[in-house]
Amino acid sequence: MRRYDDPVEVRRGMVGQPGRQVEAPEQFLWRGKLWKVREVVAHWVETGPWWQSADARALVGTDGEEVPRRSAGRSPGRSPGRGLSVASAGLLSEREMWRVEAGCGMSGGLGTTGVFDLSFSWTDGNWQLLGCAD
Repeated sequence: MRRYDDPVEVRRGMVGQPGRQVEAPEQFLWRGKLWKVREVVAHWVETGPWWQSADARALVGTDGEEVPRRSAGRSPGRSPGRGLSVASAGLLSEREMWRVEAGCGMSGGLGTTGVFDLSFSWTDGNWQLLGCAD
């Protein structure tokens, strides 16, 4: 699969066989071509690299350079006076991933077809095409 990081316009709708339809990307516009989704191959959610953030290091009690030694009477990873929580620190940015099989054109006919990885960022509301095997 070739890797990309291209913005795409996506229209959501019902995709799949009658009786087994799911709400998913129904069509997307990529590099001037309209692709119609035939089937959802996979769907999952990814979190960002929260472990690399300054908030995560503060929560654990490291500065990224050296792991501090534990002192008696203190919980590991806590500094006195720090009341950070994972939820309030904003560490959990998520993106929804879709692997879809799509055909080029309004009908999604037998012409050009491929498998595409699309992502939707809940943080900024943008869609990206991340991969393509055609």
